[in-house]
Amino acid sequence: MADRIHAFSDDVLADHDAVALAAMVRSGAVSPKELARAAIDRAALVEPQLNAIAYSSVERPRYASERTGAWYGVPTFVKDNADVAGMPTNQGSAAFVARPAARDDAYTAQFLSTGVTVLGKSRMPEFGLSPTTEFQAAEPTRNPWNPEYSIGGSSGGSAAMVAAGVVPVAHGNDGGGSLRIPAACAGLVALKPSRYRHLDNALDKHLPIKLISEGVLTRTVRDTAAYTAAAERYWRNPDLVPIGEVHGPAHRSLRIGLLTIAGTGAEPDAETRGTVEFAAKLLERFGHHIEPMAVPFPPHLADDFLLYWAFLADMSAIGGKILHGRSFDRHALDDLTRGLGRYHRQRILRTPAALHRLRRAYRIYAEVFTRYELVLSPVVTHVVPPLGYLDPKVPSEELIERLRIYVGYTPIGNVTGAPALSMPMRVGSSGVPIGVMCSAAYGDERTLLEIGYLLEAENPLPRIDAGPTTPQV
Repeated sequence: MADRIHAFSDDVLADHDAVALAAMVRSGAVSPKELARAAIDRAALVEPQLNAIAYSSVERPRYASERTGAWYGVPTFVKDNADVAGMPTNQGSAAFVARPAARDDAYTAQFLSTGVTVLGKSRMPEFGLSPTTEFQAAEPTRNPWNPEYSIGGSSGGSAAMVAAGVVPVAHGNDGGGSLRIPAACAGLVALKPSRYRHLDNALDKHLPIKLISEGVLTRTVRDTAAYTAAAERYWRNPDLVPIGEVHGPAHRSLRIGLLTIAGTGAEPDAETRGTVEFAAKLLERFGHHIEPMAVPFPPHLADDFLLYWAFLADMSAIGGKILHGRSFDRHALDDLTRGLGRYHRQRILRTPAALHRLRRAYRIYAEVFTRYELVLSPVVTHVVPPLGYLDPKVPSEELIERLRIYVGYTPIGNVTGAPALSMPMRVGSSGVPIGVMCSAAYGDERTLLEIGYLLEAENPLPRIDAGPTTPQV
């Protein structure tokens, strides 16, 4: 098994989470510049192996102008599909060369309102279309737990840096699992919030169905909860019940549906099934009622999502020069983007009906939550694959089928707009973490954070910097 990659040391960052570091800044124990310097040194140590940084601004970090943010002084990275003034946004693609953004996008401003220090942009697969951060003609972003394995995607660069200890928190977003999947691969916490919970970046507003939720990857539930509260203080949707401050588990019994079969009909592998059943037994010990449930959605819904995903890839290619400028060269797109485009064009007449069915899926989802407060499931159908298995150079028909099977649980949250939480649960036989997902009713992020606190307290993941450990499976 390959050695783990991490940058944890006895510098000022230590193994503190963002909440702790911000408290140290407020007390005067450490300065934002000292934290940034430590993160820059850590990045220099591991980046040659991880390949997680898309654009570096370490020579000129962007410090917050106001000291009032909850995370003032905490170093971070922003994913390479969100505009940060003065930095290029290249969407993980080699098909164009982006100019520096003129201004912060709307959600970027909400994220930066926490007071974080931006050290650059994190890597992602082309246009966020893949659940792994691998490239056509460049080195992949590697998993710090085992560098021969995928870090997930599309927020893979952010996940790699948080897991390796470069920064305590990093920005990501989720259009089909792009926060939750890398969190599961990296042993992190990730909350995909409800649709309209936050401000939208410019491109998100023009999708036929709004799939993308913005958020963060963290090493603690405390950080995830603190971020949701801080983001609400900047802007809160008046049509949603506020999340507010969440500081620990709630003392109430929940009805939890246990879903093991994916929406595609795929069965989880043995390690993945064992992990989600372990989580179910843990929750049962604390008084929660677990009830096995069948997939509530018709089989065609997974195919409808794949067709919509392929439609988005096709539009990214067709509209490339409009969206990304005259340097855009569609011939330089990776094989996955082009393969998805062909998939869509071969089925183009089915697209309107697929969109119609996807828009109505929230009704089925809402009915599920008349019976349960939460649904517990795997995040993906099998353990993290080795690098190369989901590489964009795999023949497109074969790769699309592999992707369809692997990403069997997460897309329904994007289609319906409902929130979901990815929690680390075990270390698998390959030395890479395995996560579980809790899904809740639309607008009920609070219950997810409360159950996340319980899972974290009762089943802490072994530390990446603790040296080799016996797999927990």
